[in-house]
Amino acid sequence: MRRRPGIGGLQTAAAARDQYRVLGENVAKLRTDLMKEQLATFRSQLEEFARKHKNDIRKNPSFRSQFHEMCAKVGVDPLASNKGFWAELLGIGDFYYELGVQIVEICLATRPLNGGLIDLQELCKLLRQKRKHDREAVSEDDCLRAISKLKTLGSGFEVISAGKKKLVRSVPTELNKDHNAILELAQVQGYVTIDEVERRLSWTHGRAIDALDTLLEEGLAMIDDGHRDGKRRYWFPCVSSISSFGADS
Repeated sequence: MRRRPGIGGLQTAAAARDQYRVLGENVAKLRTDLMKEQLATFRSQLEEFARKHKNDIRKNPSFRSQFHEMCAKVGVDPLASNKGFWAELLGIGDFYYELGVQIVEICLATRPLNGGLIDLQELCKLLRQKRKHDREAVSEDDCLRAISKLKTLGSGFEVISAGKKKLVRSVPTELNKDHNAILELAQVQGYVTIDEVERRLSWTHGRAIDALDTLLEEGLAMIDDGHRDGKRRYWFPCVSSISSFGADS
């Protein structure tokens, strides 16, 4: 028959647990202090790197993207404020602020055509045309970072995925899975027909009509009638070139 440990044995076990706990806390604190020291070193090295390569960071989109990745790894956000060390050294806060303003202008100008949903590549193309006299080149990564800053302002700007494409939404339209499925399907030809939606997505007629009507009401689709086959085309400017509109009639 096993004997229960006495009071002295219980006290000894409790003391041992306390010692292990204190030891564990000390080890954790040492690790935390070491990580803080390493991060401080990395940040100091990052600042020195930024001073040395500031012209490349400003002018080379690929170099700028890699620099942002380096910053993220050590918890530095050069875009967090237009004031302070990073803004004074690189001026990239002003750069992205300017990009954001120009992105808003482009989205407002194209909204009557695309309903407030524009292909990211098309947006970048228009942005480069708008900035063709500026020295700094602009990449998709730059556009995404500028849009992320617009999003924090609660301005309704957001990047969504539809198939292989990234679309920039500048209006508070809520797209569900059915709407995204149609946008993905439209990327093949730039348009869809009701028959095609029913066949390719295995939907009922009512489901197809309901989703397409919502997209029409939101201004994201355009109706194209008068084709020889009698089928109505629903064109989506956000995933197609408007120059192809009606080309197959």
